[in-house]
Amino acid sequence: MNHKNQGSSRSILIVDDDRLILATLLQGLQQAGYVVFQASSGKEALQLAMTHAPDLAILEVRMPHMSGIELAQRLKQDFQIPFLFLSAYGDSDIVRQAVEQGAVGYLVKPVDTLQIIPAIEAGLARAAEIQRLQRAETDLSVAISIGRDTNIAVGLLMEQRRLSRTDAFELLRRHARAQQRKIQDVAGELVQASETLWCLVH
Repeated sequence: MNHKNQGSSRSILIVDDDRLILATLLQGLQQAGYVVFQASSGKEALQLAMTHAPDLAILEVRMPHMSGIELAQRLKQDFQIPFLFLSAYGDSDIVRQAVEQGAVGYLVKPVDTLQIIPAIEAGLARAAEIQRLQRAETDLSVAISIGRDTNIAVGLLMEQRRLSRTDAFELLRRHARAQQRKIQDVAGELVQASETLWCLVH
């Protein structure tokens, strides 16, 4: 199978304390069209992650000073970089830790380019889907929050002005339009002011 240009300039960070593994994967992935960065330690990998923000990291599990598991935690927490693990060990405990850290793949050595490229592409696709779902969850949370403030504000206007729900919402909408602001921002301020007043009198 010809993997030339498979990478489409996407960048991969390879982290392994075995220089031979690094050299082999570097050559194979560059030939496949990926931009490749390599590191032989967790510290070096974090510096590269900060500088280059790769699309995916391939991490050896067992390394001195900072293990691949520890490095994965840092990459996820500090840089939101997806990762897959590469190891000579396939025991269930390591696989379980990989899953718990959110790895998008797990490969057992020895590997070659023909084997690793499909795993990389699957990992990138899975990471993109996870990011899409996270964005959707964030958008939903914001939408729920916006709806809540607006509904509360409408309820406050109904009570204070003795208005119907429709008239209260229209009053809020007109006020926001007059100030050239979003209705949810005006609603949020009204709710906050009401909560502040409640705290002062109780």
